[in-house]
Amino acid sequence: MNNRRRLSGLTREPVTAGHSGKLEELAGTFALLKKNISRVIIGKDDVIQMVLAAMISRGHILLEDIPGVGKTTLAKCIARSINASYSRIQFTPDLLPSDITGSSIYSPRNERFYWSPGPLFANIVLADEINRTSPRTQSALLEAMGEQQVTIDNDTHQLPSPFFVIATQNPHELHGTFPLPEGQTDRFLISISLGLPNRLSEEKMIRDQLMVHPLEHLQPVVDIHQIVQLQTAVRQIKVSETVLAYIMDIVEATRSSDEITLGASPRASVALVHTCQSLAFVNGRTFVTPDDVQAAARPVLSHRLVLRRSSTRNNGEAAELIAAIIDSTRVPV
Repeated sequence: MNNRRRLSGLTREPVTAGHSGKLEELAGTFALLKKNISRVIIGKDDVIQMVLAAMISRGHILLEDIPGVGKTTLAKCIARSINASYSRIQFTPDLLPSDITGSSIYSPRNERFYWSPGPLFANIVLADEINRTSPRTQSALLEAMGEQQVTIDNDTHQLPSPFFVIATQNPHELHGTFPLPEGQTDRFLISISLGLPNRLSEEKMIRDQLMVHPLEHLQPVVDIHQIVQLQTAVRQIKVSETVLAYIMDIVEATRSSDEITLGASPRASVALVHTCQSLAFVNGRTFVTPDDVQAAARPVLSHRLVLRRSSTRNNGEAAELIAAIIDSTRVPV
């Protein structure tokens, strides 16, 4: 029997009037941000919601899809909708780690070194075509994404808060690319594809761009302080012992599957919990349900798995395996 069903009979936990009012206010902030982005990204509300859920989970996202579906546009929409610092890094084979992290520059006049921060020092960073740079440069992002800091010449420099990396890549084009190592992909909270729009959405998109791209008129609707408030509120969403056990059942199933060489890591378990908290919050709840787990499992876990028959990551096949695991895992009631 298919266990992926919406459950009923779950009781809401009591919340105080003040706490409830604050959550409603923050939920309105999230809805405003989502609506602003959907003015440009047509017909992809589910994708927008998942990407924003990753941001308020303090995670990073990997957008994998064919060219021309709006990966870079989505990143720009998020950046323009938030009154925050933004930088775009075009990854190329000759890019060096210091080109993105920054370096110490010697001043002959003052006879001393000065720290010059790189484009990584921004609230929102678009890492465009991340798989087109060398593994050495890719690894420069590991500390930044994992610890929100970079270490140069034994000096540690804190990155701004919030810090959100949006990386893009075309998984179908292999010429001149460098596959992301497991350590890199594991630091992305979710991996998601936009997919092709339906006919009506594409027609509306074309009409909207006949004269000028709607991105040009997009204005900020939230600021950094509000994003930090959202991130704080999400971590207060409750996760019951039964739901946590359900999450662990799914994670452990990826490690014991005969079809998977590399299953989900402990970091993936934490990422799944945090994403579930975000989805519960954006759906107006103060607690996580199994429905949140089922919705988050594929975008959180698929890109982290290495399949036995190919010894590589294949998000499409991995997503099917995750779906099968969800079907075969008992849902708590």
